[in-house]
Amino acid sequence: MEAVEMRILDTSKSYRVGGRYKKIMVVEDEAFIRKLVSMIAKKEGYEVIEAGNGKDAAEKLLDTQIDLLITDLNMPEMDGIELVRTLRSRPGQMYTPVIMLSSEFREARRQMAYEAGINEWVPKPFITKHLRDLITKYDPEPIADGL
Repeated sequence: MEAVEMRILDTSKSYRVGGRYKKIMVVEDEAFIRKLVSMIAKKEGYEVIEAGNGKDAAEKLLDTQIDLLITDLNMPEMDGIELVRTLRSRPGQMYTPVIMLSSEFREARRQMAYEAGINEWVPKPFITKHLRDLITKYDPEPIADGL
């Protein structure tokens, strides 16, 4: 009788075609919102890296490649706009999609965020389905095995 190989999916990790991890960084100073956004991303199959402010995120991005950044606008130490500018200045991360969450209603701040390089602006409070749809919209193309 021929042996059959069985593989058990480790649900504690996210996988994609070709075995490459999908990573999202969630940057939010309010712990509840950070955990909520992380939960939404994990449910979509992403590995999530969390940061409580822009400075912490920028440091983590020095040695981590991500597929998507979800960041708050107003945070202590380094706000979301400065974080996006930092991300865009790094050659390996200059095209990383960015979703910005904000309770800010001033159009000038929104315009500054787009000029810094965000892809999407999501007002707080946000609708969970809308955020989930944006996360999947920016899902990178699968990498085929052996290519």
